Amino acid sequence: MSRDNWERLVVAVLRKEKDREIARAPSLDPSDVSSRPSFSESASAPSMDLSDVSSRVSFRSISSYVDSRSTLSSRHEHKPVSRPQVEQDPEAHLIGQPKRFSLRELQVATNNFSNKNILGRDGFGKVYKGQLADGSLVAVKRLKEERTQGEELQFQTEVEMFSMAVHRNLLQLRGFCMTPTERMLVYPYPYMANGSVASCLRERSESKPPLDWTIRRRIALGAARGLAYLHDHCDPKIIHHDVKAANILLDEDFEAVVGHFGLAKLMDYKDTHVTTAARGTIGHIAPEYLSTGKCSEKIDVFGYGVMLFELITGQRAFDRARLPNDDDVMLLDWVKKLLKQKKLETLVDANLQGNYIEEEMEQLIQMALLCTQSYPTERPKMSDVVRMLEGDGLAEKWDEWQKEEMLRQELNPIYHPNTGWAIPDPDSTSNV
Repeated sequence: MSRDNWERLVVAVLRKEKDREIARAPSLDPSDVSSRPSFSESASAPSMDLSDVSSRVSFRSISSYVDSRSTLSSRHEHKPVSRPQVEQDPEAHLIGQPKRFSLRELQVATNNFSNKNILGRDGFGKVYKGQLADGSLVAVKRLKEERTQGEELQFQTEVEMFSMAVHRNLLQLRGFCMTPTERMLVYPYPYMANGSVASCLRERSESKPPLDWTIRRRIALGAARGLAYLHDHCDPKIIHHDVKAANILLDEDFEAVVGHFGLAKLMDYKDTHVTTAARGTIGHIAPEYLSTGKCSEKIDVFGYGVMLFELITGQRAFDRARLPNDDDVMLLDWVKKLLKQKKLETLVDANLQGNYIEEEMEQLIQMALLCTQSYPTERPKMSDVVRMLEGDGLAEKWDEWQKEEMLRQELNPIYHPNTGWAIPDPDSTSNV
């Protein structure tokens, strides 16, 4: 994150923070700290409660973190000889503020990063199970040693974003470690016991059955709630920037958790967009971002829509080896062709074996189509997506969209639908 963006974050938090005196007290009573409304405070989401969200970050905790970042690079760690004492860090218990762990603490916690403690690994590094001096269990993600400048920036961004956003559908960060040679993120244990949505869809085994339809619907709603919190309940708002099935994680109860904030961006509420160099994952990048670099919360909506199609089809968003026709390497193109041919049964993941409710499947396809429209202004907000997934307004929104598309075709016979999706014939009874 640039210095200008970081200073803007500090100013915004200072302006909005009403309880920094409480945060400075030796003991912090969470009930005394004001928080933004949760979904339970609106009629559209009765299932969420106030514990799902946290208060804003205090200015003091942010300042402390800035200071710690400036001094960490000069600190050298030594091989541990005994279990260290936990530092009495007054900032460690502030809501939304991750604790800075020493390398020594995490070496002891993980038995010097023993292979026996490995929980898993991905393209960024390995995750180890650890036990801290206070007896609590953690998952320590040790990032690979060979880091590019971009990966270093992603690490710093991830820590900064985690310090701002706390919600049941966002990956929680307990702390981090930053030395001249090490970068680690510390999460509560158990750490996303069921891996990512992508791995559950495409890396199945006898011990790991395919996701059933009920779980897939719950994933869609949980991910939407997490993204809606980033967009509407953080100030400045947070744009995730890389929404895809691989970045939606699943806990032991298959609750969806949005993770991997390495590409995230901050955006003031007064701004309609910011312009950056296009970054992301092929097949998930919104067209306006790819062509102009304009970044808004609507690029997350587009990525979310593609993720819904991953849930529905079980397919990758981009897979040249899987599809026989080069025109179909993009999942959206493949979906478009099948919808035009009205082959719903071919579109749906075969691993569901027909065990789904057709009306619910059509509704999820409709939602994915609305989210992946080419024009960002015509995509719904994530808060609207949450509301519609909970049963309020999807049918009306879908009817409105169909009428608008048919009108455009009548006015311009050579009009190409802005989503690239086939518009049903007027006489067709299909809802998709």
